[in-house]
Amino acid sequence: MADYDNPNFYKLGPTYANLQPTIDYFSGSWSRKSLAVKGGMNVAAMMNPFWADSTQCQPSETPLACEIRHYNPSIVTVSMEESWSGDMVKYNMYLRKVVEYILSQNIVPILATRADNFSEGQSVDPIVAQVAYDYQVPLWNFWAATYPLPSHGLTDDGFHLTQGGSLFDFSDSTS
Repeated sequence: MADYDNPNFYKLGPTYANLQPTIDYFSGSWSRKSLAVKGGMNVAAMMNPFWADSTQCQPSETPLACEIRHYNPSIVTVSMEESWSGDMVKYNMYLRKVVEYILSQNIVPILATRADNFSEGQSVDPIVAQVAYDYQVPLWNFWAATYPLPSHGLTDDGFHLTQGGSLFDFSDSTS
């Protein structure tokens, strides 16, 4: 999503031009470095002070709490992999804790499914969908968006997303 902070990297065209005010409203949010997540972190780490950036977070503050304190968001997109033992019960528990904390701060969480739909031999997507349903929060079915793409939008490793061209072109040549 970082490319939306640089208008040279996308072209909306007339069909999607009405989205420009939304992109502009969230300018600076698309490419900023998160305090809540970084490579190698999972949904449990967001709630563990051990993973917090000691230069920006308060003692015993979780990465998620630190992020919210620094940026004061009104919405938060939550898209987390499961990268530990594959324990779906724990994933479910921690995702619910994340959602409950976000809601307790009067922030709207948007839960996102994964493009690979497969982690450690199991899919977290049904859990993500169930949690979104249980808490009545928005669900972004990213898997459904990537599924029709070649290789489902994934590189040969089946995990990382493929790279688009140098320009995201959403202009509608058929209109």
